[in-house]
Amino acid sequence: MTGPAPAQLRPLRATGTPAVLAAFHAGTVGMADPAEVTDDASARAYVDGLVQAEGTDAVAVVERGTDTLIGLVAVVRDEAHGTGALTAWLHQGWRGDAIMSRAATTVTDAELAEGGLERIELAHRADSPTAGAVARAAGLRHEGTQRGRLRTGGRRLDVHLYGRLAADPLPEERVRPLPWASDARPWADR
Repeated sequence: MTGPAPAQLRPLRATGTPAVLAAFHAGTVGMADPAEVTDDASARAYVDGLVQAEGTDAVAVVERGTDTLIGLVAVVRDEAHGTGALTAWLHQGWRGDAIMSRAATTVTDAELAEGGLERIELAHRADSPTAGAVARAAGLRHEGTQRGRLRTGGRRLDVHLYGRLAADPLPEERVRPLPWASDARPWADR
């Protein structure tokens, strides 16, 4: 890929609610519970919950040039253990160009280098192989499978767990990180 990246990162702001609602309406594969965001009020509550949550670093993936929110990477921090749980989603219309892999890589690298965390982990449903690809692109290693971990629609689903320690060697082949829109980071005030 040559030229500037089509997307960049910045801390999530409360102004992202219309884009969040549009993303949930466009397709919810790999996203939070689709019932969670159904209208303006629930989209606002979703964004406010992330922005205001103590211990959550919410990073907006935005279109370069327009600053329109197209995805999200969040890390829920456990300060007592120096760990963080990574979650991410990307608007359906932007999938397929490794944007989420690049965003997750950038946030994971920054959390481990600048954010004070020693471990990042990601757990995903076994029927979502794209989430596993994003985890591997960010340097997380598959650590195991939790059999029957979730129940949805009356059936049990397995969950794959990935993790990366700050001291882990980086993968030989890496995706290019996405640029940050500015020096602002969600964890800067900690």
